[in-house]
Amino acid sequence: MNICLDQTILFQGDSITDANRNRWEPHDLGTGYVMMVAQKFSTEHPEINLKFLNRGISGNRIKDLKERWQKDCLNLKPDIVSIMIGANDTLATFFWGEPTPIEDFEKDYAYIIGQTQKKLNTQIVLMEPFILPFSEETTNLRNDLNSRIEVVKKLAEKFKAELVQLDSVFSVALKEKPPEFWSTDGVHPTPAGHVLIAKSWLSKTKFT
Repeated sequence: MNICLDQTILFQGDSITDANRNRWEPHDLGTGYVMMVAQKFSTEHPEINLKFLNRGISGNRIKDLKERWQKDCLNLKPDIVSIMIGANDTLATFFWGEPTPIEDFEKDYAYIIGQTQKKLNTQIVLMEPFILPFSEETTNLRNDLNSRIEVVKKLAEKFKAELVQLDSVFSVALKEKPPEFWSTDGVHPTPAGHVLIAKSWLSKTKFT
């Protein structure tokens, strides 16, 4: 993605993006990968004057993003929108008794991307959801998650969005360190996991 002077970059998603941010403070970025991305830009390129916003909400699924997209995205008029969603859709299907059919996941995801491109001149970044093989229980979620990852890849191609292949990134990382090095439970990253996400996101950027 191309980053220019004075742009606003919005990060959207679930608890991984939320990262314990203070929701009463609209400019709080939390303690995870969003904060790390902002820190790197701010310290290495203070002249570009970027504005970073975090609107991730713990527990969110794609339907939740759709419901709040006007308020938490379109009204903010960002220049770049980064979205990571899908892990909770898989978890809800197996553990919460609230399945999100793959067809509905794709339909709602396509809707928010379409609305964003229609109403804003915005670059879009899609980040693959991931669940690490932390236990036999999380390993059994892979088939459902893989279907959602394929949707994300399909939509990135369809809408010409940037794709951050986090599932592949973590698959490679697991060859170096065990799952508990990267995640506390297979879903929520450790500090090292957040650093890996931030690096993966930053690898897709260039200045123009």
